[in-house]
Amino acid sequence: MKSSELKKIPREPGVYMMKDKKGEILYVGKAKELQKRVKQYFIPGRDGRMMVPFLSAQVIEIETIVTFSEVEALLLENTLIKRHQPKYNVLLKDDKTFISITINHRHKWPMIKLMRYRGKPDGAGLHFGPYTSVFAARQTLDLMTRTFQLRQCSDRELSSRKRPCLLYSIKRCLAPCVGKCTEEEYDQEVKRAIDFLKGNDKALIRELKKEMADASAKMEYERAAALHKTIDQIEHVTGRGRSTVRSSGKDCDVFALYHEGKHHLIVQLIFRGGSLIGADHFKFVDLASSDQEIWESFLLQHYQGRAKLPIEALLPIKLEQREALEEIVAVKIVTPKRGEKYRLLKLAEKNAKSLFSEELSREELLLDLQETCGLDRCPVRIECFDASNISGSDLVACMVGFTDGKRDRERTRLFIIKDVHKPDDYGALREVLTRHYTKAKERDALPDLTLVDGGRGQLNVALEVFRDLEIASVDLISLAKEEGRHDKGLNFEKIFTPHRRDPIFLSPRSSTLFILQQIRDEAHRVAITFHRKRRSRRIIKTQLEGIPGIGPKKRTLLLKHFGSVKQIKRAARKELAELKGLSKRDLDAIEKFQQE
Repeated sequence: MKSSELKKIPREPGVYMMKDKKGEILYVGKAKELQKRVKQYFIPGRDGRMMVPFLSAQVIEIETIVTFSEVEALLLENTLIKRHQPKYNVLLKDDKTFISITINHRHKWPMIKLMRYRGKPDGAGLHFGPYTSVFAARQTLDLMTRTFQLRQCSDRELSSRKRPCLLYSIKRCLAPCVGKCTEEEYDQEVKRAIDFLKGNDKALIRELKKEMADASAKMEYERAAALHKTIDQIEHVTGRGRSTVRSSGKDCDVFALYHEGKHHLIVQLIFRGGSLIGADHFKFVDLASSDQEIWESFLLQHYQGRAKLPIEALLPIKLEQREALEEIVAVKIVTPKRGEKYRLLKLAEKNAKSLFSEELSREELLLDLQETCGLDRCPVRIECFDASNISGSDLVACMVGFTDGKRDRERTRLFIIKDVHKPDDYGALREVLTRHYTKAKERDALPDLTLVDGGRGQLNVALEVFRDLEIASVDLISLAKEEGRHDKGLNFEKIFTPHRRDPIFLSPRSSTLFILQQIRDEAHRVAITFHRKRRSRRIIKTQLEGIPGIGPKKRTLLLKHFGSVKQIKRAARKELAELKGLSKRDLDAIEKFQQE
């Protein structure tokens, strides 16, 4: 902008709108003195925000609206931001998702599961929540599936089963699918689960303690220990025995802002009647605004037009426009520096930092995966299988485990294919799945999701194995590139699921596709590495086996000292003679091997 044009801007309070060459509004701002504020954008170094150089380079025209006061300027700025949604302004969109624990209590055989929703939960059923923390919701659900014997299988599995699955054997399901319980018995278990979610956990704890005492009296110590652990988990999840965070002051909202780079998150702790009764959070992406501008925009958008308001709002920074904001939103804005209110601010900051890490973790990716693929449960524990062979030799496979979306190296399993002696991906997969899940079923160590590398054929093989082993509580999908190749672009990825005829095609930018590819590619890498090691050892072993008199111990000695067959062939007789355990006849045989 030319300095002559900047001088024409009024020196009064008001709002300015910066436009590009197309006439689109890039940024809306307010100022006590318009000309002085706008000039700062075009003086290098005067405004330190990182977006200013990008913004000022695009500005072709600046339109201003003069107001009578700063309060009017603040209100007008908020209205214009909402209407035009400029690229460089903060607009807090309530696009977050909530998690609730849901029981479809009107179903003949209800089940418990997590539901994610925006706004209000959809569908019939009882919804308990929302949980702003995915971890807390999942922890509660995990506890409930171990405490209450309700089904975990899909409606399809429920209607088609002929025999009870493993969950019945380990007393985690009443097996309504095959008539192992009456409707009255099952409804009683549902009622206990609903009572627990409503907060009536005292009766459940009393009942479990009685069962623990009975088990102890009968010297069933393992069962007593398991019941004791369950009681501890219930008390941990429900917070029993802990003091509640309280405020002796007025009804108030406590806010904290945490950000890294362009990602921002505001946490709100809600205190009413001196008690912490709830929390909320708001996440958004912004490159432009200062903390002052973020708080001003947030308070206006959050409080304006609400019927029920707190008396105070506690903020971590002192706002320049505090008095004007208080007049508009009718809430007293306080920035405490010590005492109880300062402690509450620190609590909000702790929550903001913790929740920020969680929001950007893989929790949402796993829920996206569950929703996209229609899984029955959140895939916290995932196992992925891949097989590898070159020209039909050294057939091997692997299983890699992922927990919470991260590689769990302790759960890696390597397999040497025993019953298949030629290239047969289906046969190799069937053998590996059968071997692995027979043992996993015995140890009660089944995952939430099994992922196989391949298309519809591989998926059907896995389904057959699960049917043979009577595994109903594990979701199953397969991931394949077009024609099974690993050298094509992301657009060719396909997800196959058991109850869907056509594959699911995802955008190359899909977070679900990203996590599945990462898991599949890691399994592929492990399988290829294992195969190469096996093949290399076999080739080395075959070469050295041709030397007369050199048995397994001497082969190991040579390889340990020289490192490879190539170095053994290069070794001088003097070097070989220094090794203890080699006779003159051995040295002659090795020398002959070197000359071949």
